Amino acid sequence: MAGTAVLGRLNWRVADVVEVRPETSRTKTIAFDVPDWPGHQAGQHVDVRLTAEDGYQAERSYSIASASDASTLELTVERLDDGEVSPYLTEELRPGDAIELRGPVGGYFVWDSSAAGNVFLVAGGSGVVPLMAMARQRNAEGSGIPTRLLYSARALEDVIYRDELAQLTQEDGFDVVYTLTRAQPSGWQGYDRRVDRDLLAEVAPAPPELAVSFVCGPTPFVEAVAGALVELGHEPMRIKTERFGPTGG
Repeated sequence: MAGTAVLGRLNWRVADVVEVRPETSRTKTIAFDVPDWPGHQAGQHVDVRLTAEDGYQAERSYSIASASDASTLELTVERLDDGEVSPYLTEELRPGDAIELRGPVGGYFVWDSSAAGNVFLVAGGSGVVPLMAMARQRNAEGSGIPTRLLYSARALEDVIYRDELAQLTQEDGFDVVYTLTRAQPSGWQGYDRRVDRDLLAEVAPAPPELAVSFVCGPTPFVEAVAGALVELGHEPMRIKTERFGPTGG
């Protein structure tokens, strides 16, 4: 039975678009109805396949943004101007359209509902997507796990899910720390620099209190954050990473 379930996840399915909504000027969330969807864990991803009229195919992987009990499967996609897939997903798809996807994929970078201690989420840009799935999962479960999200973005208008994150901070034990690396609005009270060892020393839970860190973003960002956390005394086995390259769209 377990083998059959794995094979099912590896099959391509036709997913129907039910909603497309903007998040920022470069990102959109696409909600799909996926017949026979096997379910997923917060933090997993799917493979998306597009097929042109001449038969040419392009595939990319995208993190799932929705919690496991959501009524639709949601992907939040950032448009890359030189990408093969993301411009189509963000500019061309409309409700009623269909694409192929398979998954869910991944079992390492996933929310742990039984985590004993603090959970630290670190996002670089659109790397917030699987971490948002975790935040939504935590909220859906009514979890009391102390959780902090450190979110690095270029500017405030580039922050994905800004309104929903503000709502989630009203829940006990969840808070968000922002750092805006290129532009800050007038009166900005948050951080205004790249995530480095000193910033992490200020905002990360102390090593003895930390159950796990999840770090997601571009490869250089993830490597720098993970290395700095180790320097600060965090156990490498408790630092889980997910990364993407600059041409992943």
